[in-house]
Amino acid sequence: MDKAIDSLIAGYRAFRQGQYRQNEERYQALAAKRQQPKALVIACCDSRTDPAMVFQSDPGELFVVRNVANLVPPYEPDSHYHGTSAALEFGVKSLEIKDVIVMGHAGCGGIEALYEGAKGNPPPGDFVPHWISLAEDIAEQVTDKHGDLERHAALRLMEQRAVVASLDRLRTFPFIEERENRGELRLHGWFYGIGTGLLSIYNPDTDRFVDVTE
Repeated sequence: MDKAIDSLIAGYRAFRQGQYRQNEERYQALAAKRQQPKALVIACCDSRTDPAMVFQSDPGELFVVRNVANLVPPYEPDSHYHGTSAALEFGVKSLEIKDVIVMGHAGCGGIEALYEGAKGNPPPGDFVPHWISLAEDIAEQVTDKHGDLERHAALRLMEQRAVVASLDRLRTFPFIEERENRGELRLHGWFYGIGTGLLSIYNPDTDRFVDVTE
């Protein structure tokens, strides 16, 4: 095995001897009953943004859906494969989760690829270009209306507006819209700064992300 796999196996052994052994009864209790997560988090695949780490959550507390650029597709009940949509359906309808969070982050590679595409340098690949095109309108809006922004500021704006767009697409799912209208489900837009460690929460009244104070 190479060093990367060796380190993972070493981490597993440390987990078994440490955290698992110290909390064995808790893990057995989790396995013995149906999961009851308190929130559903749509996060990015980025290896630097682990929701369980950021929120210090224990096993069983978060139902996490991860994809490139933490995007939500529109409601399209057809014969194609819809991993994110299936997870939303299971989390909301079967597990009856009451809070759904779209968690964007700074330095998102998917959004950067979208930005470059808007500048005439589309990313290669069979799947990524089509997937990130879900936020193509965001890239166009930012480049058209805020063309004077420096690259870093433009990327940050795109990253945050993509979160808002995903919140809007969540409402295209009838089982989400109906529950939200009845007050049985809450939607949240959050943004995490990898380098700063800061979490910002979207306020729909002001259309801004506000930092969580310590």
